[in-house]
Amino acid sequence: MSGDERKNRVQRLREERLLSKAELARRSGLSVLTIDRVERGGPCRLDTKRKIILALGLKVSEKDQVFDE
Repeated sequence: MSGDERKNRVQRLREERLLSKAELARRSGLSVLTIDRVERGGPCRLDTKRKIILALGLKVSEKDQVFDE
């Protein structure tokens, strides 16, 4: 994360699971553009975070593993 520290670990977790952005988008019901924006640390709604967490195979209660608050 050279220079611009991200506020989440979505990209790392996605890559650990060998998922493409397109596959994570499909699983979460979100667009690839949304996944890309979130991975770059852009803002997203609570519902978007929930969809990403579940698509990564985690429980909502494990949100701290993905997103910093």
